[in-house]
Amino acid sequence: MVGIFGMYAFDENWEIARFVYFGILGCQNRGQENAGIATFDGEKLCRFADKGMVEEAFKNDEIFKGLPGWCGIGGVSAFTAENNNFIPPMFSERGNVAVSMNGKIINCKEIDPQLSEKTHGDMKIVANLLEKSLEKNDSVNAMKEVMEKIRGAYSLVALNKKGDMIIARDPHGIRPLVIGGHGFDLGVISSESAALDVTGSDLSRDVKPGEIFVFEPHSIEKDDQTFKNRNTHYCAFEWVYYARPDSIINDIHVHEVRYKIGEILAKENPVEGVDVVIAVPETAFPFAMAYSKVTGIPIDLGFVRTGRHLRTAIKPTQIERIIGVQLKLNPIRNAVRGRKVVLIDDSVVRGSTLRNTVYLLKKRGAKEVHVRIGSPHLIAPCPFGLDVPSQDELIAKHNTEEEIAQIVGADTFAYLSIKGLCKAIGMPQEKLCLGCFREKYPVYDY
Repeated sequence: MVGIFGMYAFDENWEIARFVYFGILGCQNRGQENAGIATFDGEKLCRFADKGMVEEAFKNDEIFKGLPGWCGIGGVSAFTAENNNFIPPMFSERGNVAVSMNGKIINCKEIDPQLSEKTHGDMKIVANLLEKSLEKNDSVNAMKEVMEKIRGAYSLVALNKKGDMIIARDPHGIRPLVIGGHGFDLGVISSESAALDVTGSDLSRDVKPGEIFVFEPHSIEKDDQTFKNRNTHYCAFEWVYYARPDSIINDIHVHEVRYKIGEILAKENPVEGVDVVIAVPETAFPFAMAYSKVTGIPIDLGFVRTGRHLRTAIKPTQIERIIGVQLKLNPIRNAVRGRKVVLIDDSVVRGSTLRNTVYLLKKRGAKEVHVRIGSPHLIAPCPFGLDVPSQDELIAKHNTEEEIAQIVGADTFAYLSIKGLCKAIGMPQEKLCLGCFREKYPVYDY
């Protein structure tokens, strides 16, 4: 998973790098392993990238002096990189294009077998294709030519050495992308609307599936016809986990969906005779609030965070996920001691972090722990860039809810249904990508 951000000033007097910094900071929920920014200063593309969270990567003011220019793009990533050259944004081979992309190109091996297995190799492929196409096309037609060659799920923003910012979203709209502005001075693009809020920008709308924008010094070009009339398949997991609760994804408020999930979860999977509802911080808080309201079971603060906000589900290794749970979740004894608890979480992947959480609750004195999950069972990996492991690591693939309860040490365990998730989002199944829950993926018909 990658979070992307771009900002274009239609006035060359702007210095944009610090604004992009705050933009990718607003996307930090989408990746905590590395961060980068690229800018155009009128003559050349400039880039800085480093490992760590945004504040760690951009640790001093000297870095921004090396990022001059009135337009810039940035990215944060959940994937580890062999070296800083594979941290978004990435340059093309000759350095004439910088690309920040969220998603996955599934026909990499057909295009460039050498790069296909490298970290972010698909981002490099897009940068190289775009660089080559720009030699004979304007920016809009160059992006169209690239989109005709690649298959997969992506939202992207790119800079070229003409000073154009190129924006595109895959024809099925699997990965989110929004566009906005800051008065008449700035054009802004981001994975999520919350990053626009952070930079004081106004949200205009979602970039439509298959739509292309190009910001130029004196104009904005657009193509929304070439790839129109494709079946949309918005990623359902964005509303469950990845997006910030203050974001709007595909015109639907994330917090509203998560609250509805909790309401439906309570109706589908009630628990009798329990004393308290608590949530695994922080994504599951809206689920738990709604679950409590529907059932009438009091809600309480069950955990206190230690240290910075870590999203353990997108940590790259198992030991980091376990340590992350230990660091961020310390149960409040008085909230759970001697009580029967409904524990609400957003999802379960391997089950190891949940097992640790249930163990901590019972160690602090909980009499019973009944786990309720605000998403359907994850049974398949994601070919489109989400960090879902192989099937042999997914606890739901080969275990029933009763078996999972035994594995994680819970008294009972239940998932939200796929029907319930679609109802909460307000879309039919055929409009959503539910591949990780159904093991059926969108058909690429273009």
